Amino acid sequence: MPRIVSFLPSATEMACALGLEDSLVGITHECDYPPHIKNKPVVVRNVLPIETMTQSQIDFAVSDRLRRGLSLYQIDEQLLHKLAPDLILTQNLCQVCAPSGNEVSQVLNALSPKPSVLWLTPQSIHEIFANIRDLGAATNKQEEAYALIKDCETRLDRLKATVQRASYRPRVFCMEWFDPVYASGHWVPELVKIAGGVDELGREGGESVRIDWSQVCNWNPEVLIMMPCGFNLAQTIKQVWTDFGFREHQLTSLTAFKNQRIYAVDANSFFARPGPRVVEGAEILAHLIHPELFLDSPLSINHEGIFQAVDLDLLQGKLNEGVDYYLESGAMVFTANYLKRRGYCCGNGCRHCPY
Repeated sequence: MPRIVSFLPSATEMACALGLEDSLVGITHECDYPPHIKNKPVVVRNVLPIETMTQSQIDFAVSDRLRRGLSLYQIDEQLLHKLAPDLILTQNLCQVCAPSGNEVSQVLNALSPKPSVLWLTPQSIHEIFANIRDLGAATNKQEEAYALIKDCETRLDRLKATVQRASYRPRVFCMEWFDPVYASGHWVPELVKIAGGVDELGREGGESVRIDWSQVCNWNPEVLIMMPCGFNLAQTIKQVWTDFGFREHQLTSLTAFKNQRIYAVDANSFFARPGPRVVEGAEILAHLIHPELFLDSPLSINHEGIFQAVDLDLLQGKLNEGVDYYLESGAMVFTANYLKRRGYCCGNGCRHCPY
């Protein structure tokens, strides 16, 4: 049985999906799926305290470190040497997502004997499946890889058949970062297409790019999906309130705002990681873009933790006394209804916190 160290969460998910969980001897601090995998030794950590930073601060710090040739990750070389892996799973797609390129090569030079390295650098859904196939070949799990890919393709074909019943493909914008604003890239525009939408601001098969808000206004999306890279749903909702310039961006002029079709999603699980769960990402997008086609589906009935409509009335400060708050000794006390509408726990010990 090979000894595998994963330098990126999507590779960890792939390995577990192929039944290689026991072979994983080291992971990154971001590997959290399947949930029990978090007990594995952590070999890679982030050097930036992103949990306490705003999106603009993260963008500036990342750009500054990359400009100075500094890594965003710290590899525990001593632990890596102790774990003595036979195979390292890494990538050379995005310096922001995981250790890549030269920094991986430098670490490998210090290991003896040198492990094999599988580079996973997909730009599309087809290439994600090819990575699964390559991992299966490298670990003698070809049959499991074939079955996993076949299941993913069957689900996508089923989704395409359902979406074909739609009479119209609405304009969609997938926002991959709030401050500054980034359009999506790589496989995400492809997911939108499969889900029955059109996102002309995204770059299918290319890198996500910074865009001006005027481009968003000109595109005037009918559905706006907020999916900041690396953020789960609660983190995304919090960023909507703390980092997204609602008034500065003239959100009210967009058709998506007028039609109450602005959503936050768990980008970290279903969109940012090039692994098997991008198929669920396509299914989620289809539910948001064409809800009329999925009225009775389980995802439409229960989507807690997966996606949430942004409460645009609340974003504009519209509160109902007795429903969203009540007065006590001259102070406003927020109700559970308000906190649910807001969509995340602020950690301040609110009296009626439902989280």
